[in-house]
Amino acid sequence: MGKRTQEPARPRKLSREQLAPLLDCPCHSARVAARRLTQFYDARLAKTGVTIAQFGLLAQIAGADDDSLGALADRASLDPSTLTRNLQALTRGGLVEIVVAESDLRKRAVLLTKKGLRTLTAALPVWTRAQTEALEVVDAPALRAIARSTRKLSV
Repeated sequence: MGKRTQEPARPRKLSREQLAPLLDCPCHSARVAARRLTQFYDARLAKTGVTIAQFGLLAQIAGADDDSLGALADRASLDPSTLTRNLQALTRGGLVEIVVAESDLRKRAVLLTKKGLRTLTAALPVWTRAQTEALEVVDAPALRAIARSTRKLSV
């Protein structure tokens, strides 16, 4: 067998000076916070059978005046493909149904099933306890201000 030549050593890390601006990136910080909050709420809601994302969608659907897919996507700040993927799991679980809108046969509407309403009703007190616990640590007004300020960013 022939000898393998070794490549010259190359740095595999950034210096602290190079990394410092990345650690101050608002997107990175928001994603870290979102992951931590999601993990926290998902752990609390686990016994209800829904994730925080599913709980949020069920709540959006339950409280909606406009039950169209487009309106739900806007309220949830989700692109249509992500919304569809999330709704598929809720549909498979029998929590929602997607129907043709009565007002416009070209549109589809999302409705809670009886099981979906029972699940949301059972999850509400669990979410409320998790919310109380989270608010002891998280600065909710600061998070709302950040969310509001990002509306000014154009895509």
